[in-house]
Amino acid sequence: MLTAALLAACLALGAGACGGSGEPRPDLLLVSTRDGDYALFELNADGGRQRRLTAAETDSSDPPTLFFQVDPAWAPDATRIAFSSKRGSSFDIYTMSADGTGTRRLTATEENDVHPTWSPDGASLAFARGTPSRIYVMSADGTDVRRLTDDLAEEADPAWSPDGNWIAYTQRTPGTSIRELWIAHPDGTERRRVTSFGRAIFGPAWAPDSKRIAFAGDLDRATYDIYSVDLRGKARKRYTQTQSDAFEPAWSPDGVTIVFSRGGAIEAINRDGGIELLTNRDDNDSSPAWNPLPPEGESD
Repeated sequence: MLTAALLAACLALGAGACGGSGEPRPDLLLVSTRDGDYALFELNADGGRQRRLTAAETDSSDPPTLFFQVDPAWAPDATRIAFSSKRGSSFDIYTMSADGTGTRRLTATEENDVHPTWSPDGASLAFARGTPSRIYVMSADGTDVRRLTDDLAEEADPAWSPDGNWIAYTQRTPGTSIRELWIAHPDGTERRRVTSFGRAIFGPAWAPDSKRIAFAGDLDRATYDIYSVDLRGKARKRYTQTQSDAFEPAWSPDGVTIVFSRGGAIEAINRDGGIELLTNRDDNDSSPAWNPLPPEGESD
């Protein structure tokens, strides 16, 4: 799945990569319902060492309602994880330490707050709020919440570029199912449409060099595949061609591998275009998020 060098680094991490824990650091986060509820798990890039991070909690209603814990996003230094959780009547944004402890609630509204994404300096988060959803930005402690744009169209799936210059998101053309890829500076200026495919695009994900954006789209047929484009919406590249929908791409920090969800499992696209199955389809896994830090021994 990975290049020989990256795979060797993953296997050789040991205690030094995780503060003396004696285990390799996790490469990926994902959402899984393998235990019956929507929970966050961590795992290595080869699919091994899978471990649940969030507890199997319920509320006090009768019958009790399972919490939803979804949309994981690594902080740039990989010490914290942001996610959205429905622990009441709506989804809110939370953060926790990378080991699953120290959960902190950042938003508390009657609207759904979902899909958090970190600024590369770790000082801010962008997320989608409401129905129809709009993109908001706030400080990493939950203060100073503001809208990114004043557009009336539905906006979703924010993704902050690694260089900090842009927030990518999808915008739905009013009255249609068409969703195009847009970008805007974090202060909301210079927003512009990147794609003009006239189809439905979801889940933008930046390449580590901030020069390309991957996404899921139904550009060539009825099913969704993984594609990428440059910031002009050009140089389109297609990565998957199957009869089953592929969603939620995430780029490895070296830019070599893209993971995505398909059919209840996480899969990986390697440098030569080959695809490797990482998790069991029976586990109903989704929303992969790649650790932003390269393994020890790998350059930035």
